Amino acid sequence: GGRAAAMIRFRSSSIRSLSAEMKCTVRLLDDSEISCHIQRETKGQFLIDHICNYYSLLEKDYFGIRYVDPEKQRHWLEPNKSVFKQMKSHPPYTMCFRVKFYPHEPLKIKEELTRYLLYLQIKRDIFHGRLLCSFSDAAYLGACIVQAELGDYDPDEHPENYVSDFKIFPKQSQKLEKKIAEMHKNDFRGQSPAVAEFNLLLKAYSLETYGVDPHPCKDSFGTTTFLGFTAAGFVVFQGNKRIHLLKWCDVYKLKFEGKTFYVFGAQKEKKAMLSFHTSTPAACKHLWKCGVENQAFYKYAKSSQIKTMSSSKIFFKGSRFRYSGKVAKEVVEASSKIQREPPEVHRTSITQSRSSPSLNKQLIINMEPLQPLLPSPCEEEEAPLDEGELP
Repeated sequence: GGRAAAMIRFRSSSIRSLSAEMKCTVRLLDDSEISCHIQRETKGQFLIDHICNYYSLLEKDYFGIRYVDPEKQRHWLEPNKSVFKQMKSHPPYTMCFRVKFYPHEPLKIKEELTRYLLYLQIKRDIFHGRLLCSFSDAAYLGACIVQAELGDYDPDEHPENYVSDFKIFPKQSQKLEKKIAEMHKNDFRGQSPAVAEFNLLLKAYSLETYGVDPHPCKDSFGTTTFLGFTAAGFVVFQGNKRIHLLKWCDVYKLKFEGKTFYVFGAQKEKKAMLSFHTSTPAACKHLWKCGVENQAFYKYAKSSQIKTMSSSKIFFKGSRFRYSGKVAKEVVEASSKIQREPPEVHRTSITQSRSSPSLNKQLIINMEPLQPLLPSPCEEEEAPLDEGELP
């Protein structure tokens, strides 16, 4: 009888802990936060849907939720697994809502709301030095942001160095600020926030590092290299130069073993294998997962064509991963069918969107966007590297 009572007590306590609610805070693209409570069995998709419902966002397949584990490794939340099982830390959980797949055809985004969220992501990419651009492109992007957030230039309201109130680039010279002000005064008059944001998207889309989330590693010669996955394919950067672009149609297989990541593909009709070394096995697995997800999203015409990806030749050995979302072509098709009255876009006021000067000092020099950042505690999930991995 005593054992049975103990079993009942044990079962009731575990049932209680199963139904216990855990607090989850998601940081949005404008740095505001929303919180909700989840159970142990709540899947990642619930959180993604929760944010999309909050925004009334229909074109949601471009977005995802990212988190950082206690070892400072970044991950994308998997929609079909429980949040609790994915987290390696104790609740409350903190995560970030971000663009996961950058739209490969910005002109085919149907709604202003989706464009605004992509604009906020690109603004972050610019501020964190992930978007490499020339001086004139930098000035144009800066003028788009100033026009979107201040409206037309007004000599009564905008003193001489008004652009310096905006922290747009990791490090912005007075020369760049002057050029931004000049373009804002002369070239952007009359543009609504939506038009200025759209112009920023089109310019960003034309740049080589649009959509590149740089993964730091070393190539086979030990040179510091950054890998990325874009709509165009698999890209490799050293310093500020793109040294490889393998189109998705030329990438046969991505795999990893331990800390080594392999890309099998074809260059000029010859078979090629590229290998790269990451700092930890976890970083390597994250790199591989990002690779197979981007390949699935951009390469295939239908999600039904995607097979389960295996990280090694022997199917039952190593990691397996199944991409479960729509692919880019299906997303664009779904966008074209949206019929509703577009939702109102609530833009963050300029005072909230300015970055604090103390944060700015820790960031990197403009024009070298693929160099490592030193993350401040609140920006860990933004940084291409953590402090332990600096070359």
